[in-house]
Amino acid sequence: MVTLQAKICNLLGFDPKRHNWKTEVLAGITSFLTMSYILAVNPSMFGILEGMPQGAVFTTTTLVALISTLLVAFVARMPFGIAPGMGPNAFFVFTVCISLKYSWQFAVTAILIEGIILLLLTLTKLREAIVDIIPNTIKKSLTIGIGLFIAFVGLQNAGIIIKNDSTLVTFGSITHGSGLLTIIGLIITALFVVKNIKGGMLWAILITTIIGIPMGLTKYQGLISLPHSPVPIFCQFEFDKILTIDMLVIVLSFLCIDLFSLTGSAIGVCMKGGFADKDGKIAGINRLFIADSLGTITSGLLGTSAACTFIESSTGAVQGGRTGLTALATALCFGVALILSPIFLTIPAAATAPILIILGLMMFKSVTELDLEDMSEAIPAFITIILMPLAYSIADGILIGIISYVVINTICGNFKKLSPGMYILAVLFVLKYIFL
Repeated sequence: MVTLQAKICNLLGFDPKRHNWKTEVLAGITSFLTMSYILAVNPSMFGILEGMPQGAVFTTTTLVALISTLLVAFVARMPFGIAPGMGPNAFFVFTVCISLKYSWQFAVTAILIEGIILLLLTLTKLREAIVDIIPNTIKKSLTIGIGLFIAFVGLQNAGIIIKNDSTLVTFGSITHGSGLLTIIGLIITALFVVKNIKGGMLWAILITTIIGIPMGLTKYQGLISLPHSPVPIFCQFEFDKILTIDMLVIVLSFLCIDLFSLTGSAIGVCMKGGFADKDGKIAGINRLFIADSLGTITSGLLGTSAACTFIESSTGAVQGGRTGLTALATALCFGVALILSPIFLTIPAAATAPILIILGLMMFKSVTELDLEDMSEAIPAFITIILMPLAYSIADGILIGIISYVVINTICGNFKKLSPGMYILAVLFVLKYIFL
């Protein structure tokens, strides 16, 4: 007779003969800690908008991450986390609401519609078909570009890379404050990684957080706090504007940005997590797409930006997580965060920045798999890689990378490399830049 424990293990894709529960749980906690900065970033970002209380945004961000990551655990059975992502949230707040002056209620209505469209594309396997169309070179380049992107985010979070009006970015300080703590944390993390210590990234975060106490960077904010009510932003839709041209334009804008941002993140973590074969085919990615599509619908209902597979959750796979048990551990951490938010918000950005930097290196290692001698492959690959951190956009890196791949190989007469689907994608992406 099959026991309850065996049934749960089967639901999570966990095989006690091949997987270790301690490794999976530690990997899940590590993923959560590297993702948890979104719990601080989202409330401060959305709090700019009138009528979106920071406390309510914190609760909805946490609930979206909890629900979406549970879907990853039981539907996709993969070791990744999903939460409202960086990029989609900035487009929501600064472009749609502030620049274009649409209400946040209008924007979340568009997010809900977008999520439904994403789910339909997933259920009809059109998203998976798009992934299969993308050349292996672009997929590998995507992993490398995401590695540079998250390393860049880590350096920014640490204050090591800062804004400069003349050069856009410049070097910050590493002799004091956040920069110094990040360097200390980087040394600790490097030691644990080199020595291959189990759960090393998690221990590095905790030790760096403790070191930050005498430096004044780790500030104890309490132990327990009851969750703020999400009611002010829950299901606040403007359904009377669904059939307007404005809604069509914003939905298409969200869809174009989020489809390839979400899809790109999913491909990146799967490639890094060892879920792709030598030809770049990713087993079970459609299940992950179902999770992020439902996560985006949940985001619309609860009142925040689209949910995506967090590239930072690759830390779980790097730490040995291979099944849905890792995602379950991550989801439970988000659940605990609802009442222990002061503790989790105590962890300074400088404590998680070293993890992002090291993870960036681990993803960058895929550069050795690229054929850099064949310029028809190397040029699109380089464009994909370099645009992600410099344009601060995974989506633009993929789109411009695919356009350049098609154009270069077409003018060079390499027609055998290109499928009809590649031409269709390239034309659609060009139209996107012209009209959206």
